[in-house]
Amino acid sequence: MNKFAAKAVKALCALGLGFALASSVQAATDDAIAERIKPIGSVCIEGDDSCGGAAAAPVAAGGARSGESIYTGKCAACHGTGVLGAPKFGTNEMQARLDEKGMETLMNHALNGFNAMPPKGTCADCSDDEIKTAIEYMLSGS
Repeated sequence: MNKFAAKAVKALCALGLGFALASSVQAATDDAIAERIKPIGSVCIEGDDSCGGAAAAPVAAGGARSGESIYTGKCAACHGTGVLGAPKFGTNEMQARLDEKGMETLMNHALNGFNAMPPKGTCADCSDDEIKTAIEYMLSGS
């Protein structure tokens, strides 16, 4: 084998080794990138059975909270002072709205928001039944 052929064989071997090394480095880099950007969790919506199990119940194991505890913990900040037109607790404003609009409308406003009040007020973790219980508690104070 002449010098030129020997150099050509060495160059081809080096080139082949370079490609093999580069592809293994690229595969390792791709794996590292995939590991760094993988999701850290997932969201499972209540009632969605495709999550691999039942979604967590929105209420703690202690059961439903009382209307009074929800009112004092979540509703009193606005309904205690009448912020931005919220009907004040302890006045006849809640009863007047019930008489004017009915319970179905009050529930709709409480669940979906109304004027300055966001949906479910400040109690995003309340169930619909707990919201109704809080409304009934506020009506009992009217």
